[in-house]
Amino acid sequence: MSPPFVTTAGRCSRARLAGRTRRWTLGTSRSDRIRCGFRTGGEGTSMADDRPDWARRMVEERLVRGWSQADAVRALMPRLDADAPAEHDMLRQWKRWEAGENYPRKYASAIAATFGTTTYAFFPMASRRDGRAEVQAVSGMDTVDIVSRLRASDVDTATLDALRITTDRLCTEYAYLPAEQLLTEGKAWLGRVANLQHQRLTLAQHREVIALAGQLALLVGCVEYDSGLSRAAEATRRAALDLGGEAGDPGIVGWAHEMKAWFALTAGDYRGVIAAADAGLAAAPKHSVAVQLYAQKAKAWARIGDRQQTEVALDAGRQLLESLPYPENVENHFQVDPAKFDFYRMDAYRRVAEDGLAAQIAGEVIRASTDFDGTEKAPMRISEARVTLAVAAARDGDLDTALSYGERALGSNRRSVPSLAMVASDLGGVLHERYAQVGEAQAFLAHLRELRGRPM
Repeated sequence: MSPPFVTTAGRCSRARLAGRTRRWTLGTSRSDRIRCGFRTGGEGTSMADDRPDWARRMVEERLVRGWSQADAVRALMPRLDADAPAEHDMLRQWKRWEAGENYPRKYASAIAATFGTTTYAFFPMASRRDGRAEVQAVSGMDTVDIVSRLRASDVDTATLDALRITTDRLCTEYAYLPAEQLLTEGKAWLGRVANLQHQRLTLAQHREVIALAGQLALLVGCVEYDSGLSRAAEATRRAALDLGGEAGDPGIVGWAHEMKAWFALTAGDYRGVIAAADAGLAAAPKHSVAVQLYAQKAKAWARIGDRQQTEVALDAGRQLLESLPYPENVENHFQVDPAKFDFYRMDAYRRVAEDGLAAQIAGEVIRASTDFDGTEKAPMRISEARVTLAVAAARDGDLDTALSYGERALGSNRRSVPSLAMVASDLGGVLHERYAQVGEAQAFLAHLRELRGRPM
């Protein structure tokens, strides 16, 4: 079982939160910050540190819990095999790992589990695919060629391959492509694939076409909901559910239930979230979508206020994710990205007011979602991470930092309006409770009301 929610304590934990919110007060001295190993400067900047990200993270995860290196090793030992080295030997290893001297290949999963996350979230693999180039390389066809082939009376293997890769590309672009553009393109391809049903197809081809239509319907429904088109999104979700059933594809069925859970979550129907997630788990218990279904349950339980059930759901998702092979395309929205598990944990910790842990994980989410040149690969995740940093700062009395992060979150060009409004309401609640008479806070609350389209 993953570690329970840990109450942050000690000066290192206070410094960690201060570091994430660009604020070095709270009684943390410069010597405290150096001893704790923090990087100054807030998001996007750091002290010179040539250690690997995983080594830096080992230090941060340990310190935010108030653990010494010996404490961390004691937490690690029960997760190791019986033939593992003795505790004092592991302590020497741990110090070398934190220094970045060698990679803990044999112990990576145990280290990740010690900190309540997954192996590939803690030790990520690089992945970046050019979907349009891949279509051309594999099939020898560009978009115009594919559309022309779709008008033929017979559909060959090359055309289906190109459609499969095109669908994968569109699902990959969900993270960053402007919603209006993706919705237009997704609907166009959904229409083209749907029209294939009227052409001469073998039974296997017919099943694959139905499955591709189901995947595209899932994508279109998600973008519709992001754009505030809730009725259209629900109709599209139902269509995807039917298509998944017709194709005999449990993954599509599971994702259709996941969308229902997501819709219920943003509407505040937390029992509805749990019911929809359970339906999805019954349909696809071993598919990667089950990880996301457990995450939706965790989010619902956190909002209900049941910390134990939140932890149970997170741990079930973590264990399943560890058992699954690494995704072929980690950036496809409908293949669960192992790094996204930190994103789930961040939401849960923010909701239960574990601000030190939530802020530390938010920093990891931003780092993992930003390319080497500063490009935001997953702007929607980054926005929610910024809200988390804002909530931590607001609860800690740093209104200026809270508002800075909050406005950056709301100002993102690629966003899911219902999800962002739901998460930002956590910040709105803190501002309303503690800073209701401050003009700058009132301005942010007005911005949030505008986003939500209804009074707080």
